[in-house]
Amino acid sequence: MESPWKKGTTMAITAQQLVAQAKSEISNLSVEEVARELEGDSETLVDIREPDEVRRDGSIPGAVAAPRGMLEFWADPASPYHRPEFDPSGRTILYCASSGRSALAVQALQSLGYTDIAHLEGGVKAWKEQGRPVTYQAP
Repeated sequence: MESPWKKGTTMAITAQQLVAQAKSEISNLSVEEVARELEGDSETLVDIREPDEVRRDGSIPGAVAAPRGMLEFWADPASPYHRPEFDPSGRTILYCASSGRSALAVQALQSLGYTDIAHLEGGVKAWKEQGRPVTYQAP
């Protein structure tokens, strides 16, 4: 699909189409696959939801909180905002509420040089629906 932002084009697509395109180009992991990877403890699991979502719906245990608006800045080693939890050469798994934002975020981090990256298909919603544990922050 040609980029809708290419100079001189008037073609527009929906956010849903952007997400579908992203999902066709990235690694989409099931709840079972993510749970299995978490047993190995060699990946960085990143929750890209906003803080109010995390407080309300809980977080997958061990996840690094990185709101979508700061993700690229925290993940880029060249950024003054870089956080050490982020390593472009390490295994990184992103998730959000239901997997739209995380699919797009995987592509953004791939642009920053992340090569071993995937996201949780269905997000924390699917995780909880399958009875997987979540933790809640104290108020």
